[in-house]
Amino acid sequence: MIEQKEFVLTPHRRGFHLITEEIIRHLPQLPQTGLLNLFIKHTSAGLSINENADPDVQIDLEAIFNRLVKEREPFYQHTCEGDDDMPAHAKSTLVGTTLNIPITNGRLNMGIWQGIYLCEFRNRGGGRKIVATITCHYHRCHLGHRTRSS
Repeated sequence: MIEQKEFVLTPHRRGFHLITEEIIRHLPQLPQTGLLNLFIKHTSAGLSINENADPDVQIDLEAIFNRLVKEREPFYQHTCEGDDDMPAHAKSTLVGTTLNIPITNGRLNMGIWQGIYLCEFRNRGGGRKIVATITCHYHRCHLGHRTRSS
């Protein structure tokens, strides 16, 4: 069985944002066993899994990425959409646009310290569109719960 849902995230300012609970709220009831694929339909934002306990990680990641990929580099050709646009495309390429998360016992099977991040690389990115695809084997697709494991 394959089930798919598209939704829009709450807009976030530039930075790394923990969105696990928002993602879960948008998902249908999860199967007992399966796989969740998340895809962000944008070229200037990304998805990642990282630390969910200490918000300093989000601040540090923003600082690291801003040092790795700077604004207003003299060699940028694509500059018509603002100083943050070309760096946002590069950062999105580094992070990626897709996550795959196992579903076990009707819950997202992530580590206790893991959370889903929206990596917003534009100053004003707006609501980001997500496609969530849930797959499971047809004969083992018994519905479970909407929460993730601890």
